[in-house]
Amino acid sequence: MYAANNIARGVLKYAHSGGVRLGGLICNSRKVDREIELIETLAKRLGTQMIHFVPRDNIVQHAELRRMTVNEYAPESNQAKEYAALAEKIINNKNLAIPTPVERTTLTFNDILLLI
Repeated sequence: MYAANNIARGVLKYAHSGGVRLGGLICNSRKVDREIELIETLAKRLGTQMIHFVPRDNIVQHAELRRMTVNEYAPESNQAKEYAALAEKIINNKNLAIPTPVERTTLTFNDILLLI
């Protein structure tokens, strides 16, 4: 969440001079309680969307151990299908925004939880 806010800060810095926009947040699951709600709430606070939720799957580690991508190792797997869905969403995304980053002093997990 801190990284997403810092990226939003960087996008805002160059939004007017370079035309940079934020297409949304991607939630790479860590299997934490209420993580979808947390990311969706943060996305709203930033003025953007959660573009995709990528579920956690051990097939990623299996592929990494073989120095392969998931698409190389298991192209028909659910995880490979998730990556394809993510790619499609990125390609077709028209919701590009100039974000409104959250002040560093106010961005805490508790603050985000209170918004839910």
